[in-house]
Amino acid sequence: MSASLSLNQARRIALAAQGLDKGRPAGPVTARAVGRTFDRLHLVQIDSVNVLARSHYLPFFSRLGNYDRAILHRMASKHPRRMMEYWAHEASFIRPDHFPDLLLWQSRKWVGASAMDPELRSGVAVKVLEELAKGKPLTAAELTVRIGHVEDRRTDNWGWNWNAVKRVLEHLFEEGLVSASSRTEQFERRYTLTGKVFSPLDGGGDADADPAAAMDRLIAAAARAHGIGTVRCFADYFRSPLRAAAISVQHLVELGTLEPVAVRGWNRPVYRHVDSKLPRAATGRALLSPFDSLVFERRRLEELFGFHYRIEIYTPEAKRRFGYYVLPFLLRDGIVARVDLKADRAAGHLLARAAHAEPDAPADTAVELAAELQLMAEWLELDHVVVSPAGDLGPALAEAVAATGTGASALREQA
Repeated sequence: MSASLSLNQARRIALAAQGLDKGRPAGPVTARAVGRTFDRLHLVQIDSVNVLARSHYLPFFSRLGNYDRAILHRMASKHPRRMMEYWAHEASFIRPDHFPDLLLWQSRKWVGASAMDPELRSGVAVKVLEELAKGKPLTAAELTVRIGHVEDRRTDNWGWNWNAVKRVLEHLFEEGLVSASSRTEQFERRYTLTGKVFSPLDGGGDADADPAAAMDRLIAAAARAHGIGTVRCFADYFRSPLRAAAISVQHLVELGTLEPVAVRGWNRPVYRHVDSKLPRAATGRALLSPFDSLVFERRRLEELFGFHYRIEIYTPEAKRRFGYYVLPFLLRDGIVARVDLKADRAAGHLLARAAHAEPDAPADTAVELAAELQLMAEWLELDHVVVSPAGDLGPALAEAVAATGTGASALREQA
């Protein structure tokens, strides 16, 4: 007989698995705490949008508060690496032990050079690998110069106008032959041979692992990170094929790693990781990146929290409902509001350009969100929180922020 859980219990299991069920730790955040958080999440998604902060920085702030981002740089660029780049949910920092398993299952050929002329691709690849074997990591632009590659610049595909060198590099990255040693200030990858970044001795698995066993490990990790979920939830975490994920879920049930449960109101088969915790209450508070692992799978988010969420970066401004870079606001065991944020670094302002409450938002939503914005401003080294009255929560949030006495102000509408 499957255990029966309420929707609130399922929420608390999910929040505890993600480290979002309680308040942040007191005192300075150590490198060990950041490492433990990353081990719990297994991956953080990378995105180049920097309107607020790079997306991979935000999950650690959400869970730990004011921490030193240089810790992540060291984890990703110094031996022994605690994190490395590869395709997972999307482009992500992953735990190195997942790299061999992901290598067996990831297929992102659209980002690379699979459609290139094979002779050109092979010729460029040989030159790139020879150059990278010589010494230090290099960006795509630096490699283009080093190997003397010249081609006409394309303008027909905005955002993906990569030259042949960049396309081949991404092809080699997807194949696992090259990796990212670090990133430049402009967020360009510095490429190097994967052997200089990853070693099985650093905690990785067997590169010749059986694909079924590799999928079992990935789904078990996804289930541990989620705490509770459906086959679709677990498959989406590492963007694993759904059919293979379903087979792994059944195998993990047989092994006793997962157990089927019934969640009232969740009308799909649900599974709980046997090591998941069910706290008596959820007391956390956090602004969540649009790419946070709690909100990865939008259907799960809506079924579990009743929160409909879409990022509107690529939506024309006139058609946006909530704003350009909108962060969900988690309070206790619910996602109760959303706020459109921007860091105006030149002026030293954290701009809350619009704020909207959910229909069942508690009475203290504006006050708690104001405190969270102030904490974020301090972490981003911004002097003031500036709130626009836009959105149904905007006026109350502006009043709450002003009441903190931190120099916050209301932002006038621009003509």
